[in-house]
Amino acid sequence: MGRIRFVAAAAVSIASAILELILIWVDRKRGRVFHAIARGWARTVLHVCGVRVRVRGLENVDFSRNYVYVSNHASMFDIPVIVSSVPDQIRIIYKKELEVIPFFGWGLRFGSYIGIDRGRGTKALRSLESAVEKIRRGASVLMYAEGTRTLDGKLQQFKRGAFNLALRAGTPVVPLIVNGSYTILPKHSMNVRPGSVELVMERPVPVPAREGKDAEMQLMQDVHAAIARHYIDQG
Repeated sequence: MGRIRFVAAAAVSIASAILELILIWVDRKRGRVFHAIARGWARTVLHVCGVRVRVRGLENVDFSRNYVYVSNHASMFDIPVIVSSVPDQIRIIYKKELEVIPFFGWGLRFGSYIGIDRGRGTKALRSLESAVEKIRRGASVLMYAEGTRTLDGKLQQFKRGAFNLALRAGTPVVPLIVNGSYTILPKHSMNVRPGSVELVMERPVPVPAREGKDAEMQLMQDVHAAIARHYIDQG
């Protein structure tokens, strides 16, 4: 049954990607149509895989503002959990390597989300500038500060990219904590287990008034501490 759920989620993803590719030009600049389809995809994937989501902390966030959302990353299911549950115009920053995946990757490439080439400094910098521009246009962005999914269910060290972005945009960071997704689909597994996931939304962390690497490091430490307070070791 676990592999059947995985195939069902993949089928939903392909169908949603095709719909996005068809409608992508309707509102490409603002990206609201793209994100609406993404939310429908997220809810459908969770439903067909038997994943229930409980959200805590919605009252901590003023959704009339824009943010840099920073989450831990334990499973591919972190994305549908967040996209379906956070009532905001989120633009995900993803690895450009995903763009080679048929249909799903093509939808990412031509859509309103932001691909980042992590191996090339100049291109990565341009991606961050694109993210800053989207924030200025009225969207929020989502980054996984660990850079990749955990292999053992434990919280990993953070990378600086999300915090560099927040400082560039002058935008507060909202720490997101996803608990329970690792047991549903660990990295390198295709066996989806139904279950419950908890999404915790912490209070926004303001960016420091100063700039530079020290400010990035301070912001990173503050956000890591906020996530660690709620994180449940999933190993």
